[in-house]
Amino acid sequence: MRKFVFHKLCANLRRRGLLVDTFHVTVEEQVAMFIHVVGHNWKNRSIGFEFYRSGETVSRYFNAVLDALCLLARDVICIRTIETHSKITSTSRFHPYFEGCIGALDGTHIPACVPIHMQDRFRGRKSFPTQNVLAAVDFDLRFTYVLAGWEGSAHDSYVLQDALSRPNGLKIPEGKYFLADAGYAARPGILPPYRGV
Repeated sequence: MRKFVFHKLCANLRRRGLLVDTFHVTVEEQVAMFIHVVGHNWKNRSIGFEFYRSGETVSRYFNAVLDALCLLARDVICIRTIETHSKITSTSRFHPYFEGCIGALDGTHIPACVPIHMQDRFRGRKSFPTQNVLAAVDFDLRFTYVLAGWEGSAHDSYVLQDALSRPNGLKIPEGKYFLADAGYAARPGILPPYRGV
C-alpha cells in the first residue's frame, strides 16, 4: 500500500468516526498494526514487540479496525450506477455488443490460514490452502461486490450461486449483466465467452 493511500484510508476512517485517536494509540498506528497482521501474517506477539504494545492492546485495536473496515465496506463496495459506462457507449467498437453491461466478475484464490483438519477442503488447484473469493468490478475498476470465505476447492459457479441466493448478496438489475470467464455458466445477468472463442 502506498503512503498516500494509507493516509487517505486513515483520514476516511477518522472523518466517518469509525476510528478515533486514543491517548496512546493513533488511528494510523491502529491501521498499521491491522495491515501487518492481514497483509504479512504477523502474529500478535510480533506486532506487540514491533509497536511496543501489549498483546491485549494489539488484539483490541485489530478488532476495532476490522469492525470499522466492515462498516466502511458497506459504503465503498456497492453498485454506483446501472447505466452502461461511457467507455462502451462512446465507441462503436463496443456499443452494440455490450449494451447493458455494468461490469465484470471473477473468482480469485487467496491464501488462507485454516486448522489442519480443514485444510483438505481449502486445497484446490494451488499447493496451499486458499479461499475462493468472488469479486465484481465496474468499468472504473471499483469493487461493486465481494464474497469471501469459500473453500479453495469450491467451483466458481457454486460461489456465484451462493452470492446470488443471499438476501444481501449480489443483485443484478433487470436487463443488465456482468461479463464473466468460462468458469461460469450463461444465465440471466451473467455473460461468459463462447467456448473456444
